[in-house]
Amino acid sequence: MLTKEQLIDGIQRINAAADREFLQSFDWHALRRYLDHLQITLEPRGLESRWKRPGDTAAVVWRRSAA
Repeated sequence: MLTKEQLIDGIQRINAAADREFLQSFDWHALRRYLDHLQITLEPRGLESRWKRPGDTAAVVWRRSAA
């Protein structure tokens, strides 16, 4: 099992713009899910995607403007 630091290292290898301090604010499970998602994006696209959106996340997310 990867440690939280190893997950963050893996994420940053794929997404160099990901801020380490920001990533550290997430728990192990969220980081694992994000790393898994990033790894799938490296594969060629096809008719079937291996990545499936978790049931606890909305397909569309929106926010009301503060203005």
